Amino acid sequence: TDVTALVFGGLRSLLDAQVAAERRPAAVVRLRKYAGLVDGYEPLTAQAMRVTRERLADAKLLAPAKSQVERDLANGPIILQGLEKLFELYKLEGWRDPYATLKQQLTAYQDFVRTEILPKARTDFRLPADLYAFSLEQVGVGVQSEPLAKMARQAFAEIQGEMQRLAPTIAKARGLQTADYRDVIRALKKEQLVGDAILPHYRKRLEEIESIIRREQLVTLPEREARIRIATDAEAAQNPAPNMRPPRLLGNTGEMGEFILPLNIPAAPGSKAPLTYDDFTFQAASWTLTAHEARPGHEMQFAKMIEAGVSTARALFAFNSVNVEGWGLYAEWMMLPYMPPEGQLISLQFRLTRAARAFLDPELHMGRVTPDEARRVLLDDVVLSQAMTEQEVERYMFRAPGQATSYFYGYTRLRELRPEVERATGSKFSAREFHDFILAQGLLPPELLKEAVLARFVKR
Repeated sequence: TDVTALVFGGLRSLLDAQVAAERRPAAVVRLRKYAGLVDGYEPLTAQAMRVTRERLADAKLLAPAKSQVERDLANGPIILQGLEKLFELYKLEGWRDPYATLKQQLTAYQDFVRTEILPKARTDFRLPADLYAFSLEQVGVGVQSEPLAKMARQAFAEIQGEMQRLAPTIAKARGLQTADYRDVIRALKKEQLVGDAILPHYRKRLEEIESIIRREQLVTLPEREARIRIATDAEAAQNPAPNMRPPRLLGNTGEMGEFILPLNIPAAPGSKAPLTYDDFTFQAASWTLTAHEARPGHEMQFAKMIEAGVSTARALFAFNSVNVEGWGLYAEWMMLPYMPPEGQLISLQFRLTRAARAFLDPELHMGRVTPDEARRVLLDDVVLSQAMTEQEVERYMFRAPGQATSYFYGYTRLRELRPEVERATGSKFSAREFHDFILAQGLLPPELLKEAVLARFVKR
């Protein structure tokens, strides 16, 4: 267990601008309990060490991957510093002494990980076939590794073809010497937004997308504004990719989701400087990222559940990556026809990334590709930055095996469903009615969503 990350997540949920001020002192209570300073509470690190030692003695269990343990150790000091900054930001009383105690405990736990777990960690990151199949099932993917990888490789080639047909138009308009899609993407990436210019640009892009949605009657928008911000270093260490931080779906008192942009990744073990992204802060990328993470993607997906109200089963029990990320990638596809050529090319690049995930992730665990081969595909063919490439490969190897395939699978199932409705409704097809109905269902697995959609549109 990465106890440092566990503690940060538990306290971060209370130390937040959207949490009512009168609730934030509960973070100090929780902090004291984590440190074992409340009667009846054993320090969290002591519990973790005891249970881990017990489990390490069981030869039937699989040790953690060495690369994962090394990454957790590298992230620990960054996350601790981020936690201290959170307490300082909200100026709570009585946190410094228990924090000092907990910091000592977490530092000792890191030493325990380094001395007792790291030597026993496995150098082969691959999961056994049955465990990997279970990972796919847990994120909602309804096919096995082999057919998934085959389907994704075919899609990868088709998307590359679309990108290559579009690239010459952009190259000609910009006077580029080459029309290869890879070189055109590299040229677009040079138009980086810097510092204080990033958030205003993304907010402006969101306004443009919302205007298109209203004009084309694609989906019904919420009345309020969406939230976008830059990630802290600690948040970037925990999740080094653009993401939507969802609101709590039980007991919500007005909190809304946030589109969070990380701009760097902590240095890898043995390296000197943090890697920097160039994948999210150039103008052409803001079209597809805003569509995916904000509107009409995740932010709106969760906003609809909170504002309209869905059952606990549809909000939490059915929550998995396929029925969340499938909608996010579908939202990119929905907006692509209305983007300028530069935005379309980068939207296709991001779709190419999702197809690459759906064959690289399973094939890494099947032993068909090596981490270095996966890096080459992502760097050369998908044209990701070194930072994005590293976090992608770590994600497939040990951060969340199987999860990255869910975007492609969920998107594919949604794309298969829409034509059935279009054929049944003909000239009466309404994109807004179709999309509003899907969002109103909450988070349903593809099979149940299909059943509901066919009952509503086709049988009618």
